[in-house]
Amino acid sequence: MIRRLLLALLVLPTVLGAQQRRDEVRPYPGSFNWQFLGRHNEAARLFNAFDYGHAILYERLLTMPLEGAKTALARDYDFLVGDLLVKPPRFAIPEEAIEPTYAKVAWRAKVTFDWAHILHRQIYDAYADPRLTPAARDALIERITDYYLEETRYALPTVPKSMALMDEQPFSQIFRREVPQFNGLIWSYHWLQIGLYEAFLTDDDRSNDAAAVRQVAARWRAMVQGAPAGYPSVMPMAPAVAPRFTKAHPRAAAIFDNLHMLHDIISDILASPTIPRAGKGAEIQRQLDLMQDPTRDLMGAEHWWMMGDMMGGVGKMGGVAGGP
Repeated sequence: MIRRLLLALLVLPTVLGAQQRRDEVRPYPGSFNWQFLGRHNEAARLFNAFDYGHAILYERLLTMPLEGAKTALARDYDFLVGDLLVKPPRFAIPEEAIEPTYAKVAWRAKVTFDWAHILHRQIYDAYADPRLTPAARDALIERITDYYLEETRYALPTVPKSMALMDEQPFSQIFRREVPQFNGLIWSYHWLQIGLYEAFLTDDDRSNDAAAVRQVAARWRAMVQGAPAGYPSVMPMAPAVAPRFTKAHPRAAAIFDNLHMLHDIISDILASPTIPRAGKGAEIQRQLDLMQDPTRDLMGAEHWWMMGDMMGGVGKMGGVAGGP
């Protein structure tokens, strides 16, 4: 039933397009676009399912009391792991159709996520394009990152933000305590999102890329099948999970760690019973201001690289992705 609903929603972008605000973001242009989807279709389609998972999570938490949301999210979790992630959608899901209330309340956060997800996907495309030499690929990734940063309304900073923003605010950690299985699934998403970059960097022979991508995706599927014990028990971070990628592109790696931290912060705000529903939008705006400020609440680079050890070992984050 839910799958039929999703298929029906795929025809909605034309209708919704007329309702969307004009401050949407556009990808960096180039022939490298869509290489990842074309060459690594099985892995690329997973991100369509991930988008659904994030969207339904925020809509449930915002529109339902926490206990009711937990019941609904248990059903959503079963649908995700038993159906949607097994057979991911071929096309991107119009998230505003899944999360209409959240999109109205937290439009800036929604576009902030969209913009960072576009950066994620364009970097996959750069890595997947066999026409690019390693030097040309790395230069393209830096240009894509520059382009991302030009959109100052929605770009996250290139310096890692303090974990205190995620873990030490009055509302912090409530989502992971109250809905641990769904939180584990979200953290597994984030492991795969940064871990896939590592698949392209473990071997100079490009003919091995497809096998390396399948290997990383298979490790992610093993996490889900082994849930809850298989899930990361702390938020996966780029220097620990994808060290080669982080060394090659530290700005993008920091952006993605900030993105994943922001996902957790917003889940906690939406789940928190101490923040009234009418005040959640304002709190999300306040947190976005903090997250986008590159001058405060920062984590030093050395500290950032040590987070795997400081959090109890990279195994708690899902392990290093890619080969030896």
